[in-house]
Amino acid sequence: MSLLEIRDVEVEFRSRSRGTVRAVDGVSLDVERGQVVGLVGESGCGKSSLARAVVGLEPVTTGSVLLDGAPVAPLRWRRRSAHDVRMQMVFQNPYGSLNPRRTIGSQLRDGLRTPAAAADPDGEVRRLLDLVGLDEDAAQRYPHQFSGGQRQRVVIARALAADPDVLVADEPVTALDASSQAQVVNLLVRLVRELGLGMLFISHDLALVHEIADVTAVMYLGRIVESGPTGQVWASPQHPYTRALIDALPRISAHPTLPVGLRGEVPDAARIPTGCRFRPRCPRAMDVCTGEPPVVQIGQQWSACWLHAQETAGTGAGVTEGRA
Repeated sequence: MSLLEIRDVEVEFRSRSRGTVRAVDGVSLDVERGQVVGLVGESGCGKSSLARAVVGLEPVTTGSVLLDGAPVAPLRWRRRSAHDVRMQMVFQNPYGSLNPRRTIGSQLRDGLRTPAAAADPDGEVRRLLDLVGLDEDAAQRYPHQFSGGQRQRVVIARALAADPDVLVADEPVTALDASSQAQVVNLLVRLVRELGLGMLFISHDLALVHEIADVTAVMYLGRIVESGPTGQVWASPQHPYTRALIDALPRISAHPTLPVGLRGEVPDAARIPTGCRFRPRCPRAMDVCTGEPPVVQIGQQWSACWLHAQETAGTGAGVTEGRA
């Protein structure tokens, strides 16, 4: 049993103008203790909707989210259970996550949960600030007195105040400059390793995920199209969408070449293409791609693509029906 189990999760939204929009369509993921799982994809692929559903901020239409084998309840008006607060979220905009009228220390004390913290809350606040690389006098200051990177450290400290087992980081460095991004990412990875946390790290930056994630899952239009150990996904991408994301990254080399941009845009989730969802943009699309692609296992990787289904046709090895 994994620390965090996401099983066949679907998330739907309804609007008068667009009808039913299925932002997440049957996603399954596992996060182990001490592991970073990277979830990548373009904007509009449903990554943030999945993150919010995992922590209970959005209701799950179907499927389940299990933390240590027990379901995570959707957020209500009542205080969350001790079980559910063991999963904490780090949002993209740190300033929007903090109350500008309260000191950092008072906001950190709100989240303290352990008996040791209750016995010495000021000492625990100092410990949390030190854990994220901030001086203890930060407790007396207000959010506007910090830089963007420092505010994100405060948000991470507040998440740690609840003594969590899992962190869900939704684009946590997108709003920061390059130097602050590196510092915050290094901090998150260090905390995962030292504290034995599990982390679902969501980003549109495949190069960043390549540097920090143990496992990478590639999401397109609500579904996982490829997943596997990060090194293998990067070295030998099995889905054309993963290949396109890698080709779109700039590189420094003795023979410089221009990145190859993906053609077209992510379709409207209210008007999803039939068959393989990447088919209208895929350079290797075939007639068979008008049908729902099977999920194929290639070594330790999984890919939802007809290319590999044809390669394994006749053997049945590593081919499963349904969605990734």
